[in-house]
Amino acid sequence: MYESLKPGLTFEFSYDVPENKTVPYIFPESEEFQQMPKVFSTGFMIALFEWACVRFINEHINFPEEQSVGIGVNLSHTAATPPGLTVTVRGELLEADGRRLVFSIDAHDGVDTISKGTHERFIVNA
Repeated sequence: MYESLKPGLTFEFSYDVPENKTVPYIFPESEEFQQMPKVFSTGFMIALFEWACVRFINEHINFPEEQSVGIGVNLSHTAATPPGLTVTVRGELLEADGRRLVFSIDAHDGVDTISKGTHERFIVNA
């Protein structure tokens, strides 16, 4: 259906982590989160990976009439990233089965690999 979306295509996306993307900001009403270190939160990390994939996909679909939604994540979060570091996301399209897309994700913060895994998205009519 989306002829330009073929397995093997890759992309890269970089993001400078600000303080407001750290754990205390993910749920400001959570007293427990307020006590946690100011490092890039897992929730914001997953959202960053979704953003990177969306940017890639949008070049291949009829955006904004068509969009994509996340339908699966299988990702590690193996290193703490403080504000000020840049996270670079590298993705590869592993599968393109009609409207279902599967990506391999690898992310590094300039010091450590912070995540590896897969992310699935599905193309929908907005």
